[in-house]
Amino acid sequence: MKAPRIPYPTNPGEILTDEFLIPMEFSQPELARKIGSTPRAIKEICLGKRTINPRMAVRLANFFGNTPEFWMTLQMA
Repeated sequence: MKAPRIPYPTNPGEILTDEFLIPMEFSQPELARKIGSTPRAIKEICLGKRTINPRMAVRLANFFGNTPEFWMTLQMA
């Protein structure tokens, strides 16, 4: 009998892309420019190659109207 597969938590970059960028029709470079970040940082977050640090969590929260805790909780999961 096979052991049940435990799903991995969703990457914060996937949430950023699927729940924010795509519905709002923003590109990664546009978001980077609007929040004062680099396009590379946003791209790497979206690809799951970079974590969301507290400073980035504040930037994203201010822009999207949610909280830094939202982004940090996603990152910790």
